[in-house]
Amino acid sequence: MRILKYIFLLLFLLLIGLTVFVSTQKANYDVTRSKIIKNPKATVFNYINDFRNWETFGSWIKDDTSMKFNYPELTSGKGASCSWTSDNGDGNLKTTFIKDGDSIAQKMISNGEHSDISWKFKDTIGGTKVTWRNKGTLDFKSKVLAFFKGGINSVVGDTYEKSLENLNKTLDYEINTFKIKVNGVVNRTGGFYLKQFKFCKQKDVVKNIKIMVPRMLLFFKKNKMVMNGKPFIIYHKYDRTNDIVGFSVCMPVRDSIHIMPGSDIESGELKPYTALKTTLTGDYSHTQQTWNASYNYISKNNLIRNTSLQIIEVYATNMDDNKSPSKWVTEVYVPVVPKADAKPVYRKPTDSTTVSVVTPPTVTP
Repeated sequence: MRILKYIFLLLFLLLIGLTVFVSTQKANYDVTRSKIIKNPKATVFNYINDFRNWETFGSWIKDDTSMKFNYPELTSGKGASCSWTSDNGDGNLKTTFIKDGDSIAQKMISNGEHSDISWKFKDTIGGTKVTWRNKGTLDFKSKVLAFFKGGINSVVGDTYEKSLENLNKTLDYEINTFKIKVNGVVNRTGGFYLKQFKFCKQKDVVKNIKIMVPRMLLFFKKNKMVMNGKPFIIYHKYDRTNDIVGFSVCMPVRDSIHIMPGSDIESGELKPYTALKTTLTGDYSHTQQTWNASYNYISKNNLIRNTSLQIIEVYATNMDDNKSPSKWVTEVYVPVVPKADAKPVYRKPTDSTTVSVVTPPTVTP
């Protein structure tokens, strides 16, 4: 009996000693990890800049099957955010600062603990050097948990190392795996749509589309409207010389809708027309090659472009449908003058509430 008392006393003293030791450890931490990602800086920056992509490379997300993400209308750029729920705790992230192509600063709350996250991007031999940093303060419970896992530097460091490796593999395969197919001349059915128009510089097109598309979806949701087909973009003007792009983000609707004057959302109508359809299966960075494939086909087959109509991109499968960029499907329609011997293929509209964002090509429509 006396031996058991000594054992319990010894365990109690060990527990007290461990508690004192852990409590005296520094609560502040600063963990940094870097890796060279084998892709151009712009590609890596834009991918990390959008919270919707984090599910494809975050190792802690892949390891926690109970984690569910919620995305607001803005998921990239300054002010972007996301939140999550999990059996292991809830949290949220918000981007507070961004320098295009160079750095990102974010605030994170996880299980009630606050931390500062920063990203730095630098061109280097073999790709882009990405530096990921996390600074924060641990409460006593978190210090104890971190102690038994090898310390906070080990816990966060291992997670970041695995995530950066996932990022490298994801971008290396997903971004560079694509297929372009010229489907041929088709007859596009017309229809009504609602749109938001924007003029901007070429480098700001993607950023503006990523802001405008969620706003359009929110407009539909608030007004209990139903989309009648796939979202699409019409490029009205693409002036490389003066660096001006004019485009409309469009959501198809079944009937004509009257919009009150003064709204930044307008109604429009597409008339049926003949077009050369080309399909891109893969990331949007290959859109320019898709446009070029269309132009080459038109030239080789003696087709005539109908320059009175705009080129349209329809997003058949996008990041809301599938997280893998290699599986995204974008349909490019280049209007052409109908030929008497053409055999058009009619495309029936389908309902969808998903949206995609595309990098516009650098050719002039």
